[in-house]
Amino acid sequence: MASASQSDSEDISANESDVTESDSDQLSDLEADHQVYGNGPCKYYNRGGCKNGGRCTYLHICKYFLKGSCRYGSTCKLNHSLGTGPSSRMGSWNLDQSSNPTLTDGRCYQWQLNDKKGWKDIENDYILEAQYSLPHVKSIKIYNTAYGAVSIDFTRMREYGKNLEVRRLDDGQTEWVWYCTLKRKWIKYGDKDSKGNPSPTTSSDIEKEFQSDPKSSFTFSIGGETFEIKFKEMKQVGTKKRRKVTRRPVFRPPAGLGVVQAASALQRVSLGSKPQWEFEGDRGKWHKFKSRDGTSTECSVTSDDIERKYQLNNRDIMTFKVNRDSYKLDFGAMIQTNLQTKHTRRIRRVLV
Repeated sequence: MASASQSDSEDISANESDVTESDSDQLSDLEADHQVYGNGPCKYYNRGGCKNGGRCTYLHICKYFLKGSCRYGSTCKLNHSLGTGPSSRMGSWNLDQSSNPTLTDGRCYQWQLNDKKGWKDIENDYILEAQYSLPHVKSIKIYNTAYGAVSIDFTRMREYGKNLEVRRLDDGQTEWVWYCTLKRKWIKYGDKDSKGNPSPTTSSDIEKEFQSDPKSSFTFSIGGETFEIKFKEMKQVGTKKRRKVTRRPVFRPPAGLGVVQAASALQRVSLGSKPQWEFEGDRGKWHKFKSRDGTSTECSVTSDDIERKYQLNNRDIMTFKVNRDSYKLDFGAMIQTNLQTKHTRRIRRVLV
């Protein structure tokens, strides 16, 4: 089995910008469908042939059979069995919930790799799941697998460099959250704006529409302007700007492992690229959070302390002291505030 032992998440300061993108940056139909459907029936197989063959991460099975409406019955040329074919190891399919399949062996989720010899579970895959639940994390690098170091792209659900396939199986009970980019940050739909105004739509509103038709879109209005979230492209489109959209799960720790224990376990793994927290000082110079800086200044938290808190909730706040002054860190705004003077400074999370 492969084992997840190292995260290599993207620097939060390198989130995607709000600018309009060219068509060359759009996902291909196959990639977009993978992002939308997870591991549903392969549309190319159902159209007569899939070039990926046994490497395909979709079900090579008759889509009408899954719906219980194949008119050809036993004479159909397409596969009518979940126990054979390139996707036979995907688990059971709930025919009554074809848009939300139950594919795991009973666990909440399963991350797997395939080297063309069959799908294999990734051990400690809650580490991947915890990182995948963070909207700004684009990828993860895991070590101690049978294939050595493996890099997984969360956006396109693919592995780079070793010709491996990757997939995430789901039990159908995941709570999904929708985010869009705003001023280089991922913002959850439904959160209040900086002025405390409620959002015109919520993440659950979007998810409900997505579940009804993953190839459709969701529209809403703000101040007289209409916006459309295109599920296939994972873009929010307005009259002036196109913003990236992502859909990520709410993290569920495995049975017997609480959120605090899971976060603690994440900190014990060997990180080749370690997250470091810094604050912006005078003249734009960045400084690492540490308990002592060689002078009389003493801080009550370290960069590692902040990272542990951030892993529990990347939209949370935490307080700490520097000598006698109290400060607040706002992860959502990436701002540090002196609670006495109300002076603010920018903070950032970088990889070193």
